[in-house]
Amino acid sequence: MVDVARKRVTYAEYVAIANDSDIKYEYVAGEVIAMAGGTVEHGRLIGRAAALMDRALESRPCIVLPSDLRVRIRAADRSTYPDLHVVCGEPERDQDDDHAIVNPPVVVEVLSDSTAGVDRTEKFAAYRRLASLREYVLVSQRERRVEVYRRRENRRWQLDEHVAGERLRLESLAIELAVDDLYIDRVGVIVP
Repeated sequence: MVDVARKRVTYAEYVAIANDSDIKYEYVAGEVIAMAGGTVEHGRLIGRAAALMDRALESRPCIVLPSDLRVRIRAADRSTYPDLHVVCGEPERDQDDDHAIVNPPVVVEVLSDSTAGVDRTEKFAAYRRLASLREYVLVSQRERRVEVYRRRENRRWQLDEHVAGERLRLESLAIELAVDDLYIDRVGVIVP
């Protein structure tokens, strides 16, 4: 096992560590950070969002990717594992990391108590530096609420919040999803 806390590492060293580990590590400006494990609710919401988005994009040249594939944000010197991200057309891989893409128009994070602060601040600031990113989606675990941040003119971002009973539109993908559909379990019960 490699001692990742020993010192700052180069991106090439990070790629070697990440590709040779069962643990997921993110890269932030030379630091290698182990990702926390998820909860059942977190995993369920990721699965529902992936299934709904995949179904809505069925006839389009877009793919919904889970957190097994990294997103490289060169301008922020960061590599992350978003809960979900979408690529339309050909996925562009990072020149130094074959396991990382650089062109998602949509990134989705399911908020947990331990990650919500970072997802809303540091990660969002990094994701905004992706030229391809058009929408950043935050899915709440605590209530039926989905926040969609959209890139507008002059590098401005607009927030649209969607709650129970509403439909959200992902403009960059030209799809709509019902908020309640994200929170319905296998037997049709709406949670939380």
